[in-house]
Amino acid sequence: MRRLYHQFYLTIIASLVVVVMAAGALWRFSPSETPADRAFEMAGELLAAHLAPVDAGSEAQRQAIDRLHARFGIDIGLFAADRRPLAAAGGAVPAPPMRRESGGWIYGRGGPAWAIRLPDERWIVAKPPPRHRSPVAGIIGFLGVIALVVAICAYPLVRRLTRRLERLQSGVESLGAGELSARVKVEGKDEVARLAESFNSSAARIEELVSAHKMLLANTSHELRTPLARIRLGIELMRDDPGRRTEIQKDIAELDGLIEQILLSSRLDAVKGVEATEEVDLLALAAEEAARYEHCSVAGFPVVVVGNRALLQRMVRNLLDNAERHGAPPIEVDVRLQEGKAVLRVVDHGAGVEVRDRERIFTPFYRMAGSKASGAGLGLALVRQIARQHGGEAAWAESPQGLQGISVTIPGPARRPA
Repeated sequence: MRRLYHQFYLTIIASLVVVVMAAGALWRFSPSETPADRAFEMAGELLAAHLAPVDAGSEAQRQAIDRLHARFGIDIGLFAADRRPLAAAGGAVPAPPMRRESGGWIYGRGGPAWAIRLPDERWIVAKPPPRHRSPVAGIIGFLGVIALVVAICAYPLVRRLTRRLERLQSGVESLGAGELSARVKVEGKDEVARLAESFNSSAARIEELVSAHKMLLANTSHELRTPLARIRLGIELMRDDPGRRTEIQKDIAELDGLIEQILLSSRLDAVKGVEATEEVDLLALAAEEAARYEHCSVAGFPVVVVGNRALLQRMVRNLLDNAERHGAPPIEVDVRLQEGKAVLRVVDHGAGVEVRDRERIFTPFYRMAGSKASGAGLGLALVRQIARQHGGEAAWAESPQGLQGISVTIPGPARRPA
């Protein structure tokens, strides 16, 4: 498998090589008529004055080339118009190519050299000293050094990026293997860092959901055993006491209600949004449910919300059941419209809840220390689930009179009835 950092790194290296080759080709195959070519033409005019004429003997031409060699200390050669060597001094120099028609740099076995065309069609070819070698090699070498430096500097950057992706991959594999506590380190503020943050958030949510379901199963098995044990005992005692039938029916009703709440809680966890919505008058709904309880009063103003009537009815009923079981009468229900939101508050005259428990009471199967009230501990958990299904929230609150209870807020569209 080709590693990602290999792909990044090789792409950078290939790009640099292409740049160097393109620069060399551009220089090598650039148009011949350049300011440098004009300089070679001028040099030809000047050199012609120091050479023997074209019709002079070979000895005169050789002497002129020897003088130039002694004067400048460079390898030099004289060629006829047909590129035939006429005289030379010093080391061998390449003959000018037939295709060349003007002076410039030429390349041969001996390396780069100057080719200068004389006015009489002859050619002077000279090897420059090392400090005057062809700039092409220098430019290509310079670009090569830059490419090497970029390649060396790019490797740690590319490797750091891909190493973070590898750690993210390792975290995903650990999570997939069942290690729900797997997290990855968030480094930097780029897209990879945001991806790591998203992974950590998702992993935390998955761990929370799995833990909640494990707790739900554990508590459900415990809660179901109690009424089942009572039913089993009641059946055994029914042979001697026919009056036990009423208690068994009560236990069966408790078991049925517990199962219903568990199923509703699981369904609300699995479903996003509210199904079968309609306009519901929250004050009328609260008054309808409050009529089932003694010492319960309803106040406020009619407020119409859009939601699932059955779920909202269950929410209000659970609030009233919680106030009756854990609080003290009278129970007060208040419905109002505040800043475009429907606010339902249920308070009682009980001792209230300590600060450390005001968030825990919304946890499934949670019971406060010392509580002797019956129930499975799912009532307020369902209240919060239903409120959140409608885009709202349930929390502990106090009334303006100082009474403590539960406040449910459901956002718009909420309005007073026309």
